[in-house]
Amino acid sequence: LSGRITVLGDSMPEQHARVLRRVGYVPEQPHLDATLTVRELIDFQAAFYAQWDRARAEELVQRFDLDGERLFGRLSKGQKAKVMILLALAQRGDLLVLDEPTDGLDPVVRRDILSALLTYVSEQGATIFISSHLVHELERVCDWVAVMDDGRLITAAPMEKLKHGTKRLVVMDAPAEVTDPPFRLLTREAANGGGSSGENWVVGDWEPGMTSYFESVGASVREVIDLDLEDGFVELLRSFRERGARR
Repeated sequence: LSGRITVLGDSMPEQHARVLRRVGYVPEQPHLDATLTVRELIDFQAAFYAQWDRARAEELVQRFDLDGERLFGRLSKGQKAKVMILLALAQRGDLLVLDEPTDGLDPVVRRDILSALLTYVSEQGATIFISSHLVHELERVCDWVAVMDDGRLITAAPMEKLKHGTKRLVVMDAPAEVTDPPFRLLTREAANGGGSSGENWVVGDWEPGMTSYFESVGASVREVIDLDLEDGFVELLRSFRERGARR
């Protein structure tokens, strides 16, 4: 294998020190010293970053309702997650990498964290890279989405395109084989009720004018059904795995 890696335009590993200053990271599992207080953790982290934003750190302590004198090890799971997010945001990175930042948290804590992230993006103009299986949350905060399965990239697209371009079609009189459709055919199976009910097709990259394709092959679309983002993800994964099993 050969190639090159750049992060925010900087080459890796040649400019790794500069990259590390510009990237904030929140792992899935908290890794901070349980014997330090919230305030001590903030001061400790601040010592590593010249651009540390003390005003933002203090604002987030108040916004997240954190007790600065409480030991990290005695915080609840939600409070620990808030501290981790606080430290990443106060670093003032241009890129934040968050691994399952709201997994297992109650709805109020999730809302507080996502709100803080959106505020940061708006004010800082930063990019946030989120790894998560909570699809409904991604739909609210992300403008670009990638779907992966076992380390393999299935698709990457703007959120709106993926959300509005994945449909379930009820198709009548379709030929057994179709060639060069203008959309991605993800799955195709008989509808409930047998042949008279047609077939259910799940397609990607769909646009309304594509119904004319079916007319060109002697078929028709009886119904176009919207899928929510989670259903679209499931169909993408199912199609990807079925094709892999046939190889």
